[in-house]
Amino acid sequence: MIVSIDRKKVKLLKDCIFCKIVRNEIPSYTIYEDDVVKAFLDISQGTPGHTLVIPKKHIANIFEYDPELAAAVFSRIPKIARAVKDSNPDIKGMNILNNNGQVAYQSVFHSHFHLVPRYTNHDDFSMTFKDNSNKYTPDDLKKIQDSIVAHIGD
Repeated sequence: MIVSIDRKKVKLLKDCIFCKIVRNEIPSYTIYEDDVVKAFLDISQGTPGHTLVIPKKHIANIFEYDPELAAAVFSRIPKIARAVKDSNPDIKGMNILNNNGQVAYQSVFHSHFHLVPRYTNHDDFSMTFKDNSNKYTPDDLKKIQDSIVAHIGD
């Protein structure tokens, strides 16, 4: 049997900062770890307790998950989020974010979920969702809907 080695992928896995954290080659402030995920404090600490949850398996983004890995990773997020929230009585809420692709602000191309604790409306974190509803007719929305529905089975 001949085994093919994708040298580009091997280099990517070797150089990936999150893969290095999983392999304990780079220290982290780990708050949870099992055979599927590792959760650790984001070094930037957008707000106190800002945590990253990553699959241990190198997956670049949400588009590469299979159903089994998605179920395994996503099922752990509420447990970790509750622990973060319960760690500080001043935490009033939490943003859970996942960026996919450079255009969506992904900067490390190993899938990860940000758990960003929220303390007040004036803490050092914000998100803006612009209302573009006046730019779309019901026909426009129907076309978008139909296009997405046509690809659900893919």
